[in-house]
Amino acid sequence: MLIETELTPNPATIKFLPGRAVMGAGTRDFATPEEAEASPLADALFGLGDVVGVFFGGDFISVTIAPGSEWRDVKPDVLATLLEHFSADMPLFATGSAAGIAVPVEAETFNDDPADAEIVEQIRELIDTRVRPAVANDGGDIVYRGFDKGTVYLKMQGACSGCPSSSATLKNGIEQLLKHYVPEVTEVRAV
Repeated sequence: MLIETELTPNPATIKFLPGRAVMGAGTRDFATPEEAEASPLADALFGLGDVVGVFFGGDFISVTIAPGSEWRDVKPDVLATLLEHFSADMPLFATGSAAGIAVPVEAETFNDDPADAEIVEQIRELIDTRVRPAVANDGGDIVYRGFDKGTVYLKMQGACSGCPSSSATLKNGIEQLLKHYVPEVTEVRAV
């Protein structure tokens, strides 16, 4: 089995492509070792010591290492962990009842005003069709969190979270796109 790697705009994150589906649908972001306990693979990656973030995309895994860590030291262990997992066809998530898997509560979600339903629908459509595929290519994801008085709130995940160029992507790319197609948008903020 061959696992390809791609650099991302975030120097602390590498995108690993195992040549097969990772998540059937959706994405999953693990920002702490406690969150990673829901997945044997994420748990094993955090167990390497230098890993501080794991993100599962449709056909990739993004791994983020701690400041001060070097990819030349960590990459062989990450590849070995991924090879072992995928070669053995191990499950991505722990077995058991749904009650045993904790999905993090998203405290940074805003209640959209029902009067803005049409605007919110346009924003979500643009994010899903134009923005998310582009950031997935860089090993991350952007999730809609809310719209309030002209401001769109988005959460950066995977390689996008903590990336030095993420604020430029938000302001120069996503904000300009949304303002162009949805005149009611005045600003985009990360939460």
